[in-house]
Amino acid sequence: MIKSMTGFARAEASGEWGRAVWELRSVNHRYLDISFRLPEEMRGLEQDLRQAVAACVRRGKLEIGFRFTAQGAAIGEFSVDQQRLTSLKAAVAASAEVMGDMAAPDPMRVLAWPGVVNQQAPDLSALQAAARELFNSALAQLDATRIREGEQLEAVICERCELLEQGVSEVRMRYPQVRDAWRDKLQQRCADLGVDVDPGRLEQELAMAAQRLDVEEELQRLSGHVSEVRKALKRKEAIGRRLDFLMQELNREANTLSSKSQDGDMTRVAVEMKVAIEQMREQVQNIE
Repeated sequence: MIKSMTGFARAEASGEWGRAVWELRSVNHRYLDISFRLPEEMRGLEQDLRQAVAACVRRGKLEIGFRFTAQGAAIGEFSVDQQRLTSLKAAVAASAEVMGDMAAPDPMRVLAWPGVVNQQAPDLSALQAAARELFNSALAQLDATRIREGEQLEAVICERCELLEQGVSEVRMRYPQVRDAWRDKLQQRCADLGVDVDPGRLEQELAMAAQRLDVEEELQRLSGHVSEVRKALKRKEAIGRRLDFLMQELNREANTLSSKSQDGDMTRVAVEMKVAIEQMREQVQNIE
């Protein structure tokens, strides 16, 4: 089972504590990079949440944000300091005696005076518990999305592997004809020039040419790398880097095959193989 490194998840819930929303986004990255955007009240959860992500995700850049609107106990109750308010009232009255008639003080401005209103620390236990549970739900949703995309990537890669295997078979069938055509061409050229060539020397030249044109080693390596790709797709671990390396090896062998080709059909197949490898490489960049 393979996973894509791209995905998105959103989980929302409401309760007596208010309304909360988690949003998780992941994109391609060489390593695991997690960034949180949390309100100050939730900073204490970050370490545990990081561990939860690391247990589920191996590679990718994740942006995780949390928003909430508090209500009830999560806000904290307000209380008025009666002694402070009485002292403030007395101060206003003393000012009025000295300065004469004064407008009645604005109650909201009075409440804004330092020390008049006290706010109790909000009870965040219910909110934090709900946030943890909601986060686990969002993380599971993100993982499921990455798995679904991974299945699609696997299907594309398997299809391209089949194309490569077909190309290897086609070149292997075509090569003996190319080799024989090269022999006939060399013999015909000697005949056209009216040159009496020593049979031993001719066979030596043909053997050297056949060695230069021989692509069996490249075909074996291509088949071996394709086999390794299929095996990697069955691993129960992050395989993106392994596949990326195999793409480089496949591309190297396809380039060598193309450079050795002295036949139009073989060149065409080599080009098609390089196109398929490049398509696979693009998909592999998204695999965890």
